[in-house]
Amino acid sequence: MAITSVQRFNGDEDIAFRVLGPLEVRGPAGLVRVPSGRQQTVLSALLLDLNRVVATDYLVDILWAHQPPETVRTQVQICVSRIRGLLQPTGVTIETRSPGYLLSAEAHTVDAHVFRARAREATDLIQEGRQEEAAAVLRSSVGLWRGPAFSGITADGLRVRATHLDEERMAAIESYLGIELALGRHNQLIGEINTLVQEHPLREGLRAQLMLALYRSGRQADALEAYRAGRDLLIDELGLEPGTELRELEQRILAADESLRVAPPAVAGRGAEGAGDSEGPGGRPEPSATAATAITPFQLPTDTADFVGRTETARAAERTLVENDGKVGVLVLVGRPGVGKSATAVHIAHRLGPEHFPDGQLYCDLRAIRGNPLTPADALGRFLRALGVPGQAIPDDTDERAAMYRGLLATRRVLVVLDDAASETQVLPLVPAGPGCGVVITSRTNLTGMPGAALVQMETLSGDTSLELLAQVLGEERVAAEPEAARALVRSVGRLPLALRIVSARLAARRHWSIASMVARLADESHRLDELAHGDMTVRASLSMTFDGLERPGARAFGLLGMVDGPTIPVWSAAALLDDGRPFPSDIVEPLVDAHLLDIVGSGLNAEPVYRFHDLVRDYSRERLLQTEDDTSRRQALERLMGGWLALLDAANRGLVGGDYLLVRGESARWNPPRSYVDRVTADPYAWLEAERTNLLHIVSQAVEEGLAKHSWELTVGVSMFLMRRGYMTDIADLHDRVEPLVRRSGDRLGAAAITADLANLLKSRYDDATRRTRLEWVLSEYTELGEVRGASSVRMHLAFMDHNAGDNDSALHGCENALKGFTSLGDAAGQRRSLMLSGYLRVRAGDADDGLRELAEALALAETCGDVRAQAQVLEQVALADVFLGDLGRAEERLNTALDLVRDLVDPLGEAKILLELSRVHLARGRVDTARAGLERIREIGEQLRYERWIRVADLALADISEQKA
Repeated sequence: MAITSVQRFNGDEDIAFRVLGPLEVRGPAGLVRVPSGRQQTVLSALLLDLNRVVATDYLVDILWAHQPPETVRTQVQICVSRIRGLLQPTGVTIETRSPGYLLSAEAHTVDAHVFRARAREATDLIQEGRQEEAAAVLRSSVGLWRGPAFSGITADGLRVRATHLDEERMAAIESYLGIELALGRHNQLIGEINTLVQEHPLREGLRAQLMLALYRSGRQADALEAYRAGRDLLIDELGLEPGTELRELEQRILAADESLRVAPPAVAGRGAEGAGDSEGPGGRPEPSATAATAITPFQLPTDTADFVGRTETARAAERTLVENDGKVGVLVLVGRPGVGKSATAVHIAHRLGPEHFPDGQLYCDLRAIRGNPLTPADALGRFLRALGVPGQAIPDDTDERAAMYRGLLATRRVLVVLDDAASETQVLPLVPAGPGCGVVITSRTNLTGMPGAALVQMETLSGDTSLELLAQVLGEERVAAEPEAARALVRSVGRLPLALRIVSARLAARRHWSIASMVARLADESHRLDELAHGDMTVRASLSMTFDGLERPGARAFGLLGMVDGPTIPVWSAAALLDDGRPFPSDIVEPLVDAHLLDIVGSGLNAEPVYRFHDLVRDYSRERLLQTEDDTSRRQALERLMGGWLALLDAANRGLVGGDYLLVRGESARWNPPRSYVDRVTADPYAWLEAERTNLLHIVSQAVEEGLAKHSWELTVGVSMFLMRRGYMTDIADLHDRVEPLVRRSGDRLGAAAITADLANLLKSRYDDATRRTRLEWVLSEYTELGEVRGASSVRMHLAFMDHNAGDNDSALHGCENALKGFTSLGDAAGQRRSLMLSGYLRVRAGDADDGLRELAEALALAETCGDVRAQAQVLEQVALADVFLGDLGRAEERLNTALDLVRDLVDPLGEAKILLELSRVHLARGRVDTARAGLERIREIGEQLRYERWIRVADLALADISEQKA
């Protein structure tokens, strides 16, 4: 007898985690108590995104909706650690995966995912015409519920998603009721549907099913009474008449429509809507319960608190992005600069994102207005990283990146905001293919070549909305006291939102000024931004008025901040530009924020604000800079800004390797940001470097454009270690190719040597071994002549590794010894560790096991002292290789497993592959063929994921050897 769907789904005993009701966890010994509050909230969030990375920022948002504490990340870590302990009996693990955590478990162990799996099965059965089985499966899925989803958990972020789950339950109920009504079971269903209507009296779909069941059971009067009761309730509660479907059903019942008595072959009512593999309530796709590891990105800038108007635009957005019949909705907002395109796009995204696009919101500033728009490849690279793709796995080819991006979003509901687009060519590769996604684009040009896009021409605000904006900022009483002047002010700025915000901020800051006086100031203004004229008023005139009201320090800061090229302005940069040593540099720029000349776009370390100029305001800032600062002053300010970046890079690299180790340093002056800020950079260098990566790339480019050779190479060398560790190899190549010609032209021998050394070691694939050795030997001679001991020692180590790889271990050992002397003379612990790591292994292989193991132990102790986890894994691998050479396979396996844990915690897939290869060899030597094969298959998986042919070949050859030996 064939196994039916119902039989296949009767394995509810496998469910260990229940969220369809109060949170419940079961282990082998019974219920596992999870304390209420944060632990239940975090565990529920991880279970809902099972086998997908949940960002720490998202957990922070749902735990502390407002004003999270300074120790917020530590508290999340503690919470996750406690949950790990609680889950030990279940065998389920929570991994640390950048930028958050991943709970790994089978989907059939979580009731919410079982529910969705059964809903998908029901859809398949309906499509096969197996209606009765589909209804039974849907009933079994609804039977998993023990109350509202996540009962007892009050976090707003989870309550939104719980509401989605509850809606899916109701959709499943309506689906099986529709099927069973179609099967002629109306008599049996009346009681059940009536109870459901009492529980959900405003749900018109259920009421329609009750009316139909009553009518088919010969109870026409009761069916009409059910309609009248529902209509009265809707009018009393909501002031609304019933919907079209319910009204038409009433008329058909009154007319005794015979077609109502014939059960249709398809499902009545909503059918399987909400019960299919990819469709939930309203026909919108649901994320796959078995999706590959993914991150839920939330990249939107902060919404505007006093946003007004744009009602029609918001409605057009809802029609395009939500009511789109399962297609990818594309909304294009076009209009003049300053009309509010970006603010409107962000506001729409915040409004629709949480409910309709729960799998995340992506945001990218495409920078058309700046004259150097992002390429599609750059934007795709950013989005792929935000979606959890490792740097090494991102293809170089734009079409391949686009294909990977479309694949990741194919089954997800993500909203993509593309701000300031230049052309259709730029944005077309960024439009997802998945039917659950939506796209909002802003542009100065009409992107009429976007297939299927809804184009909205944004005009200036209406007169009434402009007055509403004035009242929001100035207060209703002040506007009401001068109604004619307020209307004149609106006319004089052409109802342009940017200009309105600027003049209203000016008036708010000067309570003793009348609105009429501001109108007079506008009438007298004659200077205009050349390309942004708007009637009798321009943005430049408005900006000038606001600038005039600033105190001198704020006015100077406004001009100097125009020198910052990056997409955001860190809080310390204003202090560097002004050479201001105050402990809270945000005090310098807050007057600019108050005047709406500078925007807060997020928070950085310790929740300090991160700023950004509106593009138009940045243009004006640079005009003021040229008018108020001479060449010498501008140059000095720029060098201080770059000195601040260098000081912070020094701090970050100290955090990475444990001290001022390994890197060559030039003579460029450092400008020291506040000590508290530097300490936070040192404490979490990876987070700071990741957050500021784009700004660092911009400052290097700016150094090159300004001809500052020394700053350019020091910045490049300073950021390269992080870029290498995170796999940003394209960034490394771009920076070095840009910097090297300038440094060579400048005659800076130290800089030229440092850049050449970096190129030879970080971009090995560019050169054959002979060329690479020639370049390194030239660098060594330069460093030696210049007395640069650290650089010379580092090059000696690179050459020693090349000698070892070439089989010349004697030369390699000699190079290690010379390098060690140099590093020791400097107290460079990281350099000593590198030297001892290789020399110890070489001594073991040469037969001097005692000295070799002693040096390896010293290397491991140095790595641990420095706190460099990556270095610890490297040394453990070398010690394990020595153990293998000495025949101690058990000890080697133990060390390699420890190293494997370290690299996995760092999310270092290439390090994982390298250690797995050595582990597989140990397993083979110990007769564990199956374990070795599993490791090699994982290596192959990593190679395919990263498109790294070398590791695929290594794994294939080793697997072939195993098969041949077994044969």
